Amino acid sequence: MLNNSSIFISGGTGSFGNAFVKTVLERYQPRRLVVFSRDELKQFEMGQKFTEVAHPAMRYFLGDVRDAGRLRRALEEIDIVVHAAALKQVPAAEYNPFECIKTNVLGAQNLIDACLDAGVKRVVALSSDKAAAPTNLYGATKLCSDKLFVAANNMRGKRDVRFSVVRYGNVMGSRGSVIPYFLERRKTGALPITNVAMTRFNISLQEGVDMVLWALENAWGGEVLVPKIPSYHITDLANAIAPECRQEIVGIRPGEKIHEEMITTSDSFNTVDLGQYYAILPSAGNYDIEEYCTGAGAQRVTPAFAYNSGTNPDFLNTEQLRGLIAEYVSGQSVN
Repeated sequence: MLNNSSIFISGGTGSFGNAFVKTVLERYQPRRLVVFSRDELKQFEMGQKFTEVAHPAMRYFLGDVRDAGRLRRALEEIDIVVHAAALKQVPAAEYNPFECIKTNVLGAQNLIDACLDAGVKRVVALSSDKAAAPTNLYGATKLCSDKLFVAANNMRGKRDVRFSVVRYGNVMGSRGSVIPYFLERRKTGALPITNVAMTRFNISLQEGVDMVLWALENAWGGEVLVPKIPSYHITDLANAIAPECRQEIVGIRPGEKIHEEMITTSDSFNTVDLGQYYAILPSAGNYDIEEYCTGAGAQRVTPAFAYNSGTNPDFLNTEQLRGLIAEYVSGQSVN
């Protein structure tokens, strides 16, 4: 599907965008691959890695998802859209709430409208574990964004377009995440631990990219797709990175959870098991869950089902974490 297609990725200069572009250029022959972001320096740096000379499909568009007119222009003759643009820092969102809403909610609707007007065929938006039972503003905006993309399928009319969402948690080695933070802090001799009971899901950037590519090919439209991935204890991560460092308990930050949630018990009535992924199906509208299960080879989960990093049966131990960091976090050694 991606061969000879025009592909657009918002927020394309971030960690996910770089991994997505690299994978698409390695596996497919797109007609155009448009990186859309508001940061000219990151676009310049990305352009040094993926040059238009070596990769004639590459295009770099400056713009902001808050700007509906710029989105309409950028999406002309685009077939596939991946929406990765967001304001993601929890403390910054709490301090500047409406700025987060402008990008994560209003920007999402701007993109949806532009996709409908431009005749885009497939849209996949990136979500966050924080959108499940949100306890902070960032999570609330991502839940709102998820609802907008799911509901966009109700507005497509006769258009051949599908809107879907992928939701996953802690991305190993991404900018601003805990692993680079611990790697930097180990030189001080102490690692800050918010709570010794804390757990997190773990997914690599490549697994996240592969999930989005799977969704582009297979999603029916309206799903919130959730991967089956392992968890880890934050103390095991600290021991994997710096066993020689002392661990200082600093307390949970405002809006932070002990365990990451991706599917709540309330979602379970509309959740199905696809084998590699779960799919939360729309609770409103004319969506036939039984038809979906038959067509997609899925099975409904039990009504009391929930999926969070604390009760997840699959946990990584210290040695496994050490190996994954060496494999996925560039240039780092934890030996």
